Amino acid sequence: MTSFILPGFDLPQFVRATLDEDLGLGLPGGGHDVTSESVIPADARFSGVMDTRDAIVVAGLPIAAAFFRALDPAMEIAVLVEEGAQVPAKTDLMRLSGNARAMLTAERSALNTAQHLSGIATLTRSYVDAMQGPNGNKRATLLDTRKTIPGLRHLEKYATRMGGAQNHRMGLWDAAMIKDNHVLVAGGVGEAVARAKAAGVRSIICEVDRVAQIEPALAAGASHILLDNMSLDQLREAVALIAGRVPCEASGGVRLDTIGAIAATGVTYVSVGRLTQSAPAADIGLDFTPL
Repeated sequence: MTSFILPGFDLPQFVRATLDEDLGLGLPGGGHDVTSESVIPADARFSGVMDTRDAIVVAGLPIAAAFFRALDPAMEIAVLVEEGAQVPAKTDLMRLSGNARAMLTAERSALNTAQHLSGIATLTRSYVDAMQGPNGNKRATLLDTRKTIPGLRHLEKYATRMGGAQNHRMGLWDAAMIKDNHVLVAGGVGEAVARAKAAGVRSIICEVDRVAQIEPALAAGASHILLDNMSLDQLREAVALIAGRVPCEASGGVRLDTIGAIAATGVTYVSVGRLTQSAPAADIGLDFTPL
């Protein structure tokens, strides 16, 4: 279908499930594209051009191509732009030639995917750019979060990487993140971290909302400190206290107009939930011409 490989993500299954949803497979009267089948001759052929009406960072084109190939394995597809490329408006992204019905049936699934992922990548790049210091010096690394649409985490976190961010933990399995409710039950930051350490957890992220919680977390074995909703002065104080012993992360309420100042406090990372939670779709279209 395509050479696109993303660990933990089953592309053929995703394509099939998405097309089945659009076709209404399993529903009364479902399982086919009633419009294309009734209007377009079975042997009709189209050529098509997918382009962007916005300046965007590109993500998701190999996945979009997989939708077309699933319905017409012989379709000729040329992906014109590399993933992660920053392109101006009116850039052609993909050219296609093949069965007209297959193109029309796959069109919306392909566009939805490319629009959503490119929108995430584009918003991510804007945050990365806003973090830069004078002369483009890198101040901190941008992280995404687990605020993703259920079922789309691997794709959305892929898109943030295309935009220049680094992935935070992928789920509940690859790192412990001790938050206020864990601390509440455990009886304190130090006790919560100590329990995770005793359980053999190697990566222990501990969220703190007061500078006074930092030293107990470090003493108990935290490997990463998340500084939650702190002011710039508090962040600078926290960075000085941690003194490079472990990475530290600023999180909570970060906006495009504030991330530069936050990054300048000296934190290692800044995490932003809205990269995946609130990114607007990119304006990508697909125009067909009968052959």
